[in-house]
Amino acid sequence: MHDTNLLQLITDDFAPAQHLLELLQTESLALHGRDMPLLEEILAQKQALIILLDQHGRKRSEILASLNLPTNRNGLEQLASHSSIGDQLLEQSDVLTDLLAQCQATNVKNGQSILVQQAATANQLKILNGGEPPALYDARGSTSMLAKPRPLSQA
Repeated sequence: MHDTNLLQLITDDFAPAQHLLELLQTESLALHGRDMPLLEEILAQKQALIILLDQHGRKRSEILASLNLPTNRNGLEQLASHSSIGDQLLEQSDVLTDLLAQCQATNVKNGQSILVQQAATANQLKILNGGEPPALYDARGSTSMLAKPRPLSQA
């Protein structure tokens, strides 16, 4: 009975996990295009899917814990070893794990893209606001005060 419940929870997570992966891939394109309205829409959808996947994950852990099994892969393997659908249970679990790993990898790439864009924006703002003074030297070898930085609007 517990094994069929676990299998059902695992298979129920395929559609939300696949949808999450598609959203993350769309998010990558939206990040490169800086499409803010689309990014806001994706964020709302991602949050709902993550909450759903988290709830199902907790239910799976609760089932394993109620059987006094570890709430990880080892516990699932122990349950599968005593189940008639054990092979199917492990196989479907592996498929879900791979799908979630793809989601995580895509999310990491999107995070890196955000960091690169933040650095570029910070650099552009620094240029527009006058930035750091140039390191120019006079004939004596000391820093010249002649070239004072000015914002782009005053140049």
